[in-house]
Amino acid sequence: MALARGRRDSGMNYWPGFVDALSTLILGIIFLLTVFVVVQFFLSQEVAGKDTALSRLNAQIAQLTDLLALEKTGKVSLEDELARVRASLLTTEDERDRLKSAAPAQVPATGDDAQRQVGELSGALDTEKRLSARALAQVEVLNQQISALRRQLAALEATLDVSEKKDKESQARIAELGQRLNVALAEKVKELQRYRSDFFGRLRLILGNRPDIKEVGDRFVLQSEVLFDAGQAVLRPEGRNEIEKIAAALAELEQQIPTDIAWVLRVDGHTDSRPIASFQFPSNWALSSARAISVVQYLIAKGISPQHLVAAGFGEFQPLDTDKTDEAYRRNRRIELKLTER
Repeated sequence: MALARGRRDSGMNYWPGFVDALSTLILGIIFLLTVFVVVQFFLSQEVAGKDTALSRLNAQIAQLTDLLALEKTGKVSLEDELARVRASLLTTEDERDRLKSAAPAQVPATGDDAQRQVGELSGALDTEKRLSARALAQVEVLNQQISALRRQLAALEATLDVSEKKDKESQARIAELGQRLNVALAEKVKELQRYRSDFFGRLRLILGNRPDIKEVGDRFVLQSEVLFDAGQAVLRPEGRNEIEKIAAALAELEQQIPTDIAWVLRVDGHTDSRPIASFQFPSNWALSSARAISVVQYLIAKGISPQHLVAAGFGEFQPLDTDKTDEAYRRNRRIELKLTER
């Protein structure tokens, strides 16, 4: 016992510095995430606004294209009508000239008829000329409208090109920012893993080198026999001693981490696959949950804030060993501790 106390006292020299480094690292990661979220929000707003403008411009271009097509169709119709009027005009002029040349050779009565026909043809010719002039005026108006539509269409296409260019630039900026943030987070994660290893090393010094307490990945695993009697959820005296050691380290960590960082110690209860059905625990779910709650309640009794604790029961559904042997059953009966974000 004196040796263990000596080892704990010697280990306390570097623990505050480690906690400061870990808290600084977590603050740096949160700052990076906050910057990324803010920039992502504004860039997303900008891209969304540009997408709306692009959609509106595309709709206007489609509408102008339809109008241009209609104007072109009307122009073709008017040009056909103009050609018809011109052909009729030429025919009328030819007929008038023919009648004028034939009028002197005819008898007087026939000459009067010819003069009358010439007059009618002249009137028809004047009508055709007026129609032709009107058609030409309409064609000119349509040409002006088509020119105006083409200028407007060109302006919209130029605006669309500028918007698409800005959109591509915004997307490139988002991609670059995301890539830079991923690189920074990857570096911070590597550093966090190193600090987590140091933290687990500290817990190993506190708990001692016991075969029934192991470090597995990012969590500490305590066999149920260390803490509980078979089929029970009340902490044994030996189990309370181990939880008190963890509570001491956790209390120190709780004082060092800033209050604006959301973190919890998750306590997971696990059982083996053999069914249990008692009045107190009707299922393995109930037993694993009750054991996790017992650990959490004891940590609270030792001064740990309930806001930093989570109790979870997994029953027999997350085994470490799927064999049907006593050794496999023993490994699967466990309590796992994991320091994680809330």
